[in-house]
Amino acid sequence: MSTKPNQPRPKECQECKDKNLENDCWNPDRMLDALMRNHDKVEQDWVEKGLPKLVDEIMTNYQKFGGMDHLEGKDLPAKKVVIEVLEDLFTILFPGYLGDSEITKANVKYHLGTKLTSVYTRLTEEVEKSLKYICRKISECPQDVCQKRANVVVKELLEKLPEIRSMLSGDIEAAYGGDPAAVSTEEVILSYPCVLAITTYRMAHELYLSGVPLIPRIMSEHIHSQTGIDIHPGAKIGKNFFIDHGTGVVIGETAEIGDNVKLYQGVTLGALSFPKDEKGNIIKGRKRHPTIGNNVVIYSGATLLGAEAEIGDNVVIGGNVWITSPVASGTKITIAVPELKYKMENHSQKTEP
Repeated sequence: MSTKPNQPRPKECQECKDKNLENDCWNPDRMLDALMRNHDKVEQDWVEKGLPKLVDEIMTNYQKFGGMDHLEGKDLPAKKVVIEVLEDLFTILFPGYLGDSEITKANVKYHLGTKLTSVYTRLTEEVEKSLKYICRKISECPQDVCQKRANVVVKELLEKLPEIRSMLSGDIEAAYGGDPAAVSTEEVILSYPCVLAITTYRMAHELYLSGVPLIPRIMSEHIHSQTGIDIHPGAKIGKNFFIDHGTGVVIGETAEIGDNVKLYQGVTLGALSFPKDEKGNIIKGRKRHPTIGNNVVIYSGATLLGAEAEIGDNVVIGGNVWITSPVASGTKITIAVPELKYKMENHSQKTEP
């Protein structure tokens, strides 16, 4: 379908033409041109002749860029299963709030036993695969050591759930008490992104401490994609932790956070440039991120970088500050009020004669 020669262009297309942006217009003429483009290049037998060539080309690409494929999939955890297990753990920690099962006082014990059994079975299998990912590189590794270790790791995680739930109770109370917009703890649990992020962190952290590779990061990055809150499982975070709003918060692997700490959106607890060895490789395993004391508030957009950024107790850090050095307890840091310039536009009005 095309417009008639004498048909006026749509207003937005004329504006694009005036601004030399006609190619950006989504008008009927251009839509038709796009639909008809390259019709003469269609190969009727491409599936039979062209596709096998493409297969060979991609196989060659696999050989050239081998780090992007893993054809021994049995030794890697299934991301989908890990996420499903994480969601079931949410149901166990917040029965009746998170998850789609109908839970009542009459069936909660049965529900809990069923969920825990399922989580134990599935997570043990994924942890075993994660351990094999490391263990297969060690020639003297006993054949069944990964399976036995996986059983221990998952058992210890599940046995820590009451303790984790106690910590989460304090986190939720901190959110309710620290946000004047919070109407109830129910609202906090059901809607606040920090609940998902902190809950995931507290479980992933236990797996991280147990030396489980891959799975803690799968969990934390999945929730990062949902909430915009990036907490590395290796960070150390104390009691009554609250992240208000949350979007853009980054907490690095070696960051340490005390009790009763409140962060606002856009806060970064990150690292400075990384030291390198004589071969130019980044040196890992060192303390790289800030340490935050107790009863600290850090407002939106603040950036704290490096291990030397040690923040004392009872500190208030204002928005958009940049800190790379120690801050003494009881300090309040703010940026000087910027000089604002106001320019009044003088719009003269023409009067009709």
